[in-house]
Amino acid sequence: MPAYMIAQVNITDPEAFKKYQARVPDTLKPYGGKYIVRGGETDVLEGVMPYPRIVVIEFPSLDQAKAWHASDEYAEPLAMRQASADSVLIAVDGYNG
Repeated sequence: MPAYMIAQVNITDPEAFKKYQARVPDTLKPYGGKYIVRGGETDVLEGVMPYPRIVVIEFPSLDQAKAWHASDEYAEPLAMRQASADSVLIAVDGYNG
């Protein structure tokens, strides 16, 4: 069953964050990850959104999503993101109906 990594992000250092963005796509490939949402216009229809940017990455499974996040490939970009943005990351199983 597919799973999703959902991130809400507040970029605090745009130049450093651009370098992070450039590094991430190659780290996703070994884990079958692909972007579904990567920023874009957002309209909050209910409630309060903690951070203005949304990213959704699809993985083949929850295990693959967690393995990517903990991987050696993502370790350096992860540190880059943490230094250039405040964020919340959530890994969640997809719905199979």
